[in-house]
Amino acid sequence: MAPVAEQKPPRKITDYRSENRPTWCPGCGDFGVLSALYKCFAQRGLDPKEIVIVSGIGCSGRLPEFVNAYGLHGVHGRALPIAQGIKLANPELTVVVVGGDGDGFAIGGGHVPHAVRRNVDITYIVMDNEIYGLTKGQPSPTTQAGMTAVSKSPSMPKMAPYGVLETPLNMMGMVLTYGASFAARGFSGKPNDLVEIYHKALDHRGFSFVQALSPCVTFYDTYENWKSIVKPMPETYDPTDRAAALQLAMTEDRFHLGIWHQGERATYEDLVGGVREQVKEETQPHLQQLFKMFM
Repeated sequence: MAPVAEQKPPRKITDYRSENRPTWCPGCGDFGVLSALYKCFAQRGLDPKEIVIVSGIGCSGRLPEFVNAYGLHGVHGRALPIAQGIKLANPELTVVVVGGDGDGFAIGGGHVPHAVRRNVDITYIVMDNEIYGLTKGQPSPTTQAGMTAVSKSPSMPKMAPYGVLETPLNMMGMVLTYGASFAARGFSGKPNDLVEIYHKALDHRGFSFVQALSPCVTFYDTYENWKSIVKPMPETYDPTDRAAALQLAMTEDRFHLGIWHQGERATYEDLVGGVREQVKEETQPHLQQLFKMFM
């Protein structure tokens, strides 16, 4: 296993709260995702100046505004390439990407497999509410088939009056198939468990994927249902066995919470560093010759 990052003295949660108060609907699952992030940062004692939060579009895209750290609210579906560029430019930064199921697996879906295969050392938290919340309740890539996507407000029309016809994407199955070196799932209704998942994701060297179940209480309130069907990973489960993780992802009838898979492979930063040294060795003699011409 990769060495755990050096732990610094803990800080206060208030060190990471910005002056902007969250503007999500009361009861939104994103509050749990955010509070767990505050607690994780505080326990690790991270310097806010060494943290970068990158987001895309959607309710989840607002999260960087609420964190006292560097933040970048990118364009729709493009948070992952932006975050990879930041990490490669300054590997010392702690880079966290946040997004929704629509931002990450609809318009941004083409970036996920390439972020996984590059294995850049960033953490990607996907707040999965199975709906488009910011644009008022349209079905998303993970919306369950048959769901009619109706708001609690009688003045709002049904966005899928005859029910969703498509099969939802299995994001856990997808990232495991792509070869993710770290994959986990948490639930905003269990924020303390989310904190532990965040710690393990940040400790992992490589691309860390965290599916955070985060219900939208306004357009698709799944809180009570999800509370009844979430369960921990099986006691005998081996997170190093990617084949077993894939099998579970394709057959589970409940939401299993915890670390799904963790493996070790070279990060993109390591590989780029090796190429950089090789280029130096190959070009140094030629550079010396050029210098002599002008001496």
